[in-house]
Amino acid sequence: MLRYRTTAVVLALLLGGLIPAWADPPPIRIGDISSYSALPIGTKGYRQGWELARDQINAKGGVLGRKLEIIARDDAGKPDVAITQAVQLVDSEKVDLLTGGILSHVGLALADFAKQKKIYFMASQPLTDAIIWEKGNRYTFRLRPSTFTQTAILAKEAAKLPAKRWATIAPNYELGQSAVASFKSEMKQLRPDVEFVDEQWPPLGKIDAGAVVQAVAAAKPDAIFNVTFGSDLAKLVRESTTRNAFAGCTVVSLMTGEPEYLAPLKDEAPAGWLVTGYPWDAIKTPEHEAFLKAYMERYKEPPNIGALIGYINTLVLAKAIETAKGVDTEQLIKATEGLKITDTPVGPITFRAQDHQSTLGVYLGHLAVKDGHGVMTDWRYVDGADFQASDAVVAKRRAH
Repeated sequence: MLRYRTTAVVLALLLGGLIPAWADPPPIRIGDISSYSALPIGTKGYRQGWELARDQINAKGGVLGRKLEIIARDDAGKPDVAITQAVQLVDSEKVDLLTGGILSHVGLALADFAKQKKIYFMASQPLTDAIIWEKGNRYTFRLRPSTFTQTAILAKEAAKLPAKRWATIAPNYELGQSAVASFKSEMKQLRPDVEFVDEQWPPLGKIDAGAVVQAVAAAKPDAIFNVTFGSDLAKLVRESTTRNAFAGCTVVSLMTGEPEYLAPLKDEAPAGWLVTGYPWDAIKTPEHEAFLKAYMERYKEPPNIGALIGYINTLVLAKAIETAKGVDTEQLIKATEGLKITDTPVGPITFRAQDHQSTLGVYLGHLAVKDGHGVMTDWRYVDGADFQASDAVVAKRRAH
């Protein structure tokens, strides 16, 4: 569906003499939906990140001579609320495109909405593989590294360990289920001798950490793959430390090195865990240092992973609009398939045409405690392009 309505309205007003010809062109309206109330720790930074990028872009004249206007809505962590907000943004606010999402099941609902409404949607933070594969569609793109990519990176490192007996702990919803399935599949290929001796599936946000820790300890694993985050992660870490339950176990943990999840642990951060995360204070590239300086000058606090994603997401949208020479949905899709952005704080990224996934990478390292708070050590940036699913896997799993 063509989306020229804003241009048509302006032309009509100009011809009718209702606005002067020298007036500023109308803004490009972007509808953003995220779990601002349900996950405030991460989404506060996400919003600050996109605000910073928006204002930097607008200060340079905007995109195609038009300012960016981002209209944010809260999905409360619920798919039905997200859809209600999306309808309001599209039908009442007349946004040109949609972006956002953080929880995987909410992201899937928004992707389906985009398909039904035939509107461009950039999923900024949901991690589920389904959003680009089984339930993928031509209107939906995704910025953050997929569950497949992140777990494949962790699995490659985990496979080097002597551990043979593994347990898993993951929230019982789309992200946790997808992460565990991908990790087990990768490990079985890399290390056919490993076995998974226990699986724990606590409900999201409602973990009974004592029971989970006790069950895992009883299985006597050599290593643990963890996917809990937020308050669930904090409870798990504290309970396992109190009981000394994971002594002798290697723990491989998705996202635990991200500041929004690491900072609340302070000196209780579990030293030695192998994690993905974001060592914001140790990245010394010119692009990241420029982002860090601007962010801290404006907000007087360091960025978390949400801030980094919000910032990059807005750069991506601006580049896509510029390449498409407007906000027509079909042209945006064409422009984003194969789109390359070179000036992000983490370096260049590209969007794959075959599954609409970006090649944004992951920071991988171990946890340590320094000056009373958790930090990542021995970290490195792993390019997502090196851990993407093959074309054969994509063809098999992606819906059309």
